[in-house]
Amino acid sequence: MKAIGYYKIHPSSHPEALLDLELPEPTPGPRDLLVEVRAVSVNPVDTKVRRGVAPAEGVAKVLGWDAAGVVVATGDRVTGYKPGDAVWYAGAIGRPGANSERHVVDERIVGKRPASIDFARAAALPLTTITAWELLFERLRVPRDGGAGQSLLIIGAAGGVGSILTQLAAKLTRLKVIGTASRPETQAWARSLGAHEVIDHTQPLGPQLAKIAPGGVDHIASLTQTDQHFPALIEAIAPQGHIAVIDEPKSIDVLALKRKSVAWHWESMFTRSMFETPDMIEQGRLLDEVSRLVDRQVIATTVAEHFGKITAENLRRAHALIESGKARGKIVLEGF
Repeated sequence: MKAIGYYKIHPSSHPEALLDLELPEPTPGPRDLLVEVRAVSVNPVDTKVRRGVAPAEGVAKVLGWDAAGVVVATGDRVTGYKPGDAVWYAGAIGRPGANSERHVVDERIVGKRPASIDFARAAALPLTTITAWELLFERLRVPRDGGAGQSLLIIGAAGGVGSILTQLAAKLTRLKVIGTASRPETQAWARSLGAHEVIDHTQPLGPQLAKIAPGGVDHIASLTQTDQHFPALIEAIAPQGHIAVIDEPKSIDVLALKRKSVAWHWESMFTRSMFETPDMIEQGRLLDEVSRLVDRQVIATTVAEHFGKITAENLRRAHALIESGKARGKIVLEGF
């Protein structure tokens, strides 16, 4: 089968950073679906792994943790899916990725694809949706239709996770949503997704927030450059507030949060699949719920760029755009 992967670590501009390959077709395990991949999207985790994880000598590493496709076979313990079902999912970090014609994935982290959108637009959503949903409802513990009188600051509201988190918070809670974005087009994008206020994160946050939330913000979702923004977040957070983080700040002093009794939360959507937690199936359930919300036009796809077919050349372009820090929304690719 066709697949895209790499044998050695290279910058995205190098012709061997990602290669077109022919690999054996995978065999589904007892709880796996074998999926014919129709479309994928690209996330920062793809670029992080490509730049930092060297495969074993002579073994190709296949990336891709967002896919939409059709089930072609199932393991003997699968109960929720059958061949012909259209599905979407983000997969597991410890298994080969979905940048291949066929892919195996545990049924517990799979959802039914929204019927109202095509495979490419569906592929934009799973990883960021799971991340944003878990961050908002499980880490920050904001109830559905709750949060009246409270505020949420989203650092990086126009990015992949920010684009879906903004929608979830604006449509499914009563929070006041304050997004950050640096350029006119990304600020307009964040507003179009439901942000009530948008500020510029290239400028000092404090003076801007003082006009919007003079008493501090109750919840912060820091999705990018947490190191850089941390001093401002300490000042911005209200006493007994909550901060959730998805990036990997290298040097912060969380003791600075003690005087305000601030709760600090990490979010990684791969935790459930990595450890096969007892509630692993919750990811499949939340994808089904978001599928219904998409079909009801409550939540919109976050596609910003369609880069054509799933090829090494097009994936290298997508990686380069993400690494530039100038991407908004999601980049999708479709078909082999």
